[in-house]
Amino acid sequence: MSRYPIPRPTEHAAIRAVCRSARPALNIPAILADLITAQRLGDQHGMNLCGHLVARAALKEVGE
Repeated sequence: MSRYPIPRPTEHAAIRAVCRSARPALNIPAILADLITAQRLGDQHGMNLCGHLVARAALKEVGE
């Protein structure tokens, strides 16, 4: 028998949990190599993902 409502973490608790864990450093040369591969294959989604990863690694912060 389940209990209702199901307790869910708040946004504040989720952000706090993420801030406690260290993020691994991104390997920019490897990401750029993947970006070139995606461009050669015509993979728009792959180019988008790699471009965002490079920007995130270069800026060292996440913002909107």
